Amino acid sequence: MVVKDEDRCWVCGCPWAETHHCLYGTGKRELADKYGLTIRLCRQHHNEVHAHPNTGLDLRLKIMAQEYFEKNCGTREEFIKLFVKSYL
Repeated sequence: MVVKDEDRCWVCGCPWAETHHCLYGTGKRELADKYGLTIRLCRQHHNEVHAHPNTGLDLRLKIMAQEYFEKNCGTREEFIKLFVKSYL
């Protein structure tokens, strides 16, 4: 995915502490790695994403990941086969 600065949190610009898999859960982290669906987040934003799944920042990142996948990796149908659902 497109990242402003790979050494900083995508949200706030602080030095990153975590690589976040935009799509996570059983088997999905490996697929996120395979298709480049990760982003750098500081610890605060990484914790926020996991504290509020499928809402706010987490949902925004899932939508971005799907848009990236559909533009660079495959079709929406392929995305759904791999990640079980569409976020668009």
